[in-house]
Amino acid sequence: MKYAPDFELPGIDLQVHHLAQYLKEYLAVGVIFMCNHCPSVRQYLERLRQIQVDFQDQGFTLIGINANQYPDDSLENMKTVAEQMQLNFPYLRDTNQDVAQTFGAEKTPEVFLLNKQGILCYRGAIDDRPEDPASVEKHYLRDAIANVLQGESVTIASTPAMGSSIKWGK
Repeated sequence: MKYAPDFELPGIDLQVHHLAQYLKEYLAVGVIFMCNHCPSVRQYLERLRQIQVDFQDQGFTLIGINANQYPDDSLENMKTVAEQMQLNFPYLRDTNQDVAQTFGAEKTPEVFLLNKQGILCYRGAIDDRPEDPASVEKHYLRDAIANVLQGESVTIASTPAMGSSIKWGK
């Protein structure tokens, strides 16, 4: 995938979100496939909130997408989790899993960093230490965001995502 596929998905705010609108507004967009119950996602939520805070004024936003077919991942439960975890970025529901399949997402969390033109610049893990934020040595997503915002090539364009597999429907 070179260009990200456009999508229209409902968010926990009951609005329909279009990737094209985000690409018009931001210099870089991080699409992160996540869910409500994944232990790896939960380990990363504080770091994701901080990434949003650190880069939002520079023309960046995260967009969380939940594509899991799992009882805990209903839109109502997503609203509850977003409130409890104080998410500071949009959280969208990919009920039929078309967006996840088109992106080629396999894990939660798995991030796809797009530049303003919708070109995939980075795909994979957030950093190298899901279980221990204090011992992170490689800040894959942070570094890639900084590169894109500065108009530079991303040094590491892909890493293996670490987490749970997406729960696919039948």
